[in-house]
Amino acid sequence: MTLPYTTPFKNTLSASGGQPGSQKLRSLLVAAVLPLLAWQAQAQAQATQRFPSEKGEIVVTELLTGLDHPWSIAFLPDDAGALITEKSGDLRLWKTDAGLSEPISGVPDVYARSQGGLLDVVLAPDFAQNRRVYLSYAEKGDDGKAGTAVGYGVLSADGRKLENFTVIFRQTPKLSNGAHFGSRLVFDRQGYLFIALGENNQRPTSQDLDKLQGKLVRLHPDGRVPDDNPFVGNAQARPEIWSYGHRNQQGAALNPSTGKLWTHEHGARGGDEINIPEAGKNYGWPLATHGLDYSGSAIPEAKGAHVDGTEQPIHYWKVSPAISGMAFYDAKRYPAWQQSLFIGALKDEALIRLELDGDKVVHEERLLGPLDERIRDVRVGPDGYVYVLTDASRGRLLKIGLKE
Repeated sequence: MTLPYTTPFKNTLSASGGQPGSQKLRSLLVAAVLPLLAWQAQAQAQATQRFPSEKGEIVVTELLTGLDHPWSIAFLPDDAGALITEKSGDLRLWKTDAGLSEPISGVPDVYARSQGGLLDVVLAPDFAQNRRVYLSYAEKGDDGKAGTAVGYGVLSADGRKLENFTVIFRQTPKLSNGAHFGSRLVFDRQGYLFIALGENNQRPTSQDLDKLQGKLVRLHPDGRVPDDNPFVGNAQARPEIWSYGHRNQQGAALNPSTGKLWTHEHGARGGDEINIPEAGKNYGWPLATHGLDYSGSAIPEAKGAHVDGTEQPIHYWKVSPAISGMAFYDAKRYPAWQQSLFIGALKDEALIRLELDGDKVVHEERLLGPLDERIRDVRVGPDGYVYVLTDASRGRLLKIGLKE
């Protein structure tokens, strides 16, 4: 469009002692645009921060803020955005071009108290065909106590509804007063669903095979129990159980190099640990632990760090970072991060990068410390960037990469 810089307009301005019309208009435009450009530059500077790291300068970009204690993120295929859970009970769809959606309808009611709420979200392996979305959440029982539940619904084409939500698993008995629900959901390469659970802060139940507290559970996607689960046929044990003796598992991921499931769990005062759970094995809690109780006293049931009949973690922290979320880095974008495992830290407010040599942790680096943010979830996006959710009343979604 051509602006009407007409001769009469210019003459009128000149006759009144003003600037020629085109020059004055340029001045007005510059005066209007400069503050906008300055604001934009300041906003970009605030949204993108740079920090040194062992593998080069990392670039942290804020994509989203104002989330209510976000807990988990799952990327949709074909660059269709990502689903994000908020602990208060909302599931939302975020797209780079459209921003954050209103809460998606059809999500089950959750027990949003203390550590309870809407927790993990994952897509079915065949999401492209059935659009199933799996959720884990804290569910209230008839006596007021709560436990973890898992179910799935079908995401509508417009992303506004979760239809026909079906519960496929309930942690029983329900024993939590607000603590230690876990939980993470992972599908393995054979299509089995693993559910990593907490012990509801009822320590001895982790060793009770007739209860689902402190267990790793393995199911078919529809909730059926696989015939080859280790305790199938044992009248004294729950057939859903894969492994036991866990405390509060809030990280789980499939190792892309081996196809094996790795999990991690909170210790109390020390003793956060990483395991590679095997069928039927006992991972010790509360009999074997590398930590103390929050009071500083020994765990009452503990018999030491090494107890016969229990498995040792592949890695543990004597001082707990309070770990949450876990992702193996196998993208091609940053070769320097290959063979790394990223884990969020809540108490220590950091992103932990562990270097691996096979199944051994050989080095640790702490990232994002200057942000002073509790890291709740960690995922590697389809674009090869690392994405984290921060645990706060105005939680953020951050994209992290190396300077290219």
